[in-house]
Amino acid sequence: MVSSASPSLEPFEAGHDTSSPNRNLAPLTAAVGPDGQLSVGGCRLHDLAERFGTPLYVLDEQTLRTSCRAYRAALASHYPGDSLALFASKAHSSLAMTALVASEGLGLDAVSAGELHTACDGGMDPSRIVLHGNNKSPEELLLALQCHATVILDNWFELGLLEELCNGHGLRARLLVRFTPGIECHTHHYIRTGHLDSKFGFDPDQLQELLSHLAGCNWADVAGLHAHIGSQIFELEPHRDLASVMADALALARRLGHSATDLNVGGGLGVRYVASDDPPGIDQWVRTVAQAVQEACEKRGLALPRLLCEPGRSLVATAGVTLYRVGSRKDIPSLRTYIAVDGGMSDNPRPITYQSLYTACLAGRPRAAAEETVTVAGKHCESGDVLLRDIALPSVRSGDLLVVFATGAYNDSMSSNYNRIPRPAAVIVGNGKADLVRERETSRDLLRFDRLPQHLQPVS
Repeated sequence: MVSSASPSLEPFEAGHDTSSPNRNLAPLTAAVGPDGQLSVGGCRLHDLAERFGTPLYVLDEQTLRTSCRAYRAALASHYPGDSLALFASKAHSSLAMTALVASEGLGLDAVSAGELHTACDGGMDPSRIVLHGNNKSPEELLLALQCHATVILDNWFELGLLEELCNGHGLRARLLVRFTPGIECHTHHYIRTGHLDSKFGFDPDQLQELLSHLAGCNWADVAGLHAHIGSQIFELEPHRDLASVMADALALARRLGHSATDLNVGGGLGVRYVASDDPPGIDQWVRTVAQAVQEACEKRGLALPRLLCEPGRSLVATAGVTLYRVGSRKDIPSLRTYIAVDGGMSDNPRPITYQSLYTACLAGRPRAAAEETVTVAGKHCESGDVLLRDIALPSVRSGDLLVVFATGAYNDSMSSNYNRIPRPAAVIVGNGKADLVRERETSRDLLRFDRLPQHLQPVS
């Protein structure tokens, strides 16, 4: 793992790019009060930790809403046709998040029955929901069909399941056909999904056969096409390339008699985790995509489709911080100093999974000069449970409150109970008020679904 960047004072100063929250290191409302304490959403982080405990996920409502509005404004400004941003809920699925993005006029991308139920119960209009997945179960597909969500058709096996379900239940499926566009991006190989060697989507050479077959299926409405090239992408050129590939597929679909009114270009816009990261802003990304789609369609004489995109990380990452309480310390002379916190890989598996980097500071001394370089380790029984390696901080003491920035995406949704450690609580903050959006698990909660066979019962 490479070294994490030193904490920057930028998150606490004026000059946030409010049109592109993905370019910030901290929530838009991050501020240092007269007492020197860091706050978010008008709430002192120290007070939140005392009230709700640690580890604690904190989400800033203003940053979330600003991100949603940035996508909507950019699409309205740069694309003359209809458009819709769909929140990729795998980044952070919850009732509160669904309700918030729905209130801002976004749709939602789900990848499981759990995310579908969360979306519907959170108030999302099912006509604005799409269901992804490379191995959707019959139960998941039936749920999507019955609630009138759009299904992203991923493979031949799924096509057979859908045909059986639709014919058996008298239903009709609204489909977007997903295919792999064959575009590589400079991102972690686990999160590249647009190249040909991918588990997602049809091979582009199969499109003509597939679309010809679907033209004869009275249960299917091919509403458009979908492709996605990866995640945490800073480059713009691959998105221009994607527009050309998708326009060719759109022309084919329409020639074969499909309405194909929607073109879903996926998501993938990166965010700033450390000071050296330099992603495009939301407006710049949308402008690039919108112009590329327009030019590709005009070149082929195609009526403009409705443009869909699926932002996830760039909507929620920088809206979130995680609070940890510092515990033990281990000094290894001339080698390394470890400080341990009361969470780790169970609430943030990204460093051990993707070698991801983060920025952090001390909530009580956010502007203090760095005095030492430490490695922040988690509490799990795993040598690789390291959240930040070689980060410069003020002198760290047991009991200090550590704030890790840009944890709004994938930390909560990828969290686990490794070592039987309960998942953290989560709160949303704004205007000086904090609301609990998920209760903290307890150790007893983890036994809730355990069953002890009779022959293994302890002998009294």
